[in-house]
Amino acid sequence: MSAPDVDSSDDSEDTVRVWLVERTYSDDEQNIVILVYATPDGSRYLRKERALTSFGDVRDTTAAVNARPGSVGRVDDADTREAYAAEATRMREKHDPDDLI
Repeated sequence: MSAPDVDSSDDSEDTVRVWLVERTYSDDEQNIVILVYATPDGSRYLRKERALTSFGDVRDTTAAVNARPGSVGRVDDADTREAYAAEATRMREKHDPDDLI
């Protein structure tokens, strides 16, 4: 089953491919992993939060996902956009979209 913001089908006109650019742990809540995916130009991003329910809770994180256009936000800050663009481009050059990260 796919998340409502992600389309598990192949890249199409109805989705935006975004690449993993950041993985952090929430400071506010325990056991929350925050994944940020962005377009190669850094202008759009998708933020996903995962609650880890136990030490054995293993979920695959792929190098890229196909997001529904309504689920991606705009990156307004120029420095953030530049950082996201650099990391998304690096990930795209180094990994296939389905590579586990």
